[in-house]
Amino acid sequence: MKKLTILILLAIVALTGNAQDVFDFGPKVGLNTTKISANVADYNQETINKFQFGAFARINFGSIYVQPEAYFNSKEYIDAINLSTKDKFDLKTIDVPALIGFKIINQKALNIRIMAGPVFSFLTDKSGKSQLTQDNIKNSRFGWQYGAGVDFLFLTLDARMESYSKNFDPKYDTNGTFVISLGMKLF
Repeated sequence: MKKLTILILLAIVALTGNAQDVFDFGPKVGLNTTKISANVADYNQETINKFQFGAFARINFGSIYVQPEAYFNSKEYIDAINLSTKDKFDLKTIDVPALIGFKIINQKALNIRIMAGPVFSFLTDKSGKSQLTQDNIKNSRFGWQYGAGVDFLFLTLDARMESYSKNFDPKYDTNGTFVISLGMKLF
């Protein structure tokens, strides 16, 4: 009986160690900005920086992986024609990207990755000072994310661009959001 118990425990440890190479899961926090520039002077009080937090999972198939995520996101859009912060709209969303990626460098302690895929966004709150009414904004929308990432030990860092189909009046800029996020692999 002791031999059988030891054999079962060894099998569980071996399978758990192998599962860590196949499946990753953990929390993720990030920052998104709608202003992208290499010039530091371009960033000022009117630059829109918002946050996101949620969780990710990654299913690894060697160098290829699938990475679904779900996170709460806060975004703000301003009048793209007049660039007026007096006419802005805040959106709170649940975003669900479904990314497919490729590991350019695939080592145990270090991975360098690229990824792309669709993102589905569901509005949870829409408010702000705007000529738009809340009825003009769709409750869900579809877009794309693409970018690169680095994994070091249990940390994962992603930098992505995000673009959506138009979800309200065309004078409001909804494209070109830059997202940077940091996650921790729990298992």
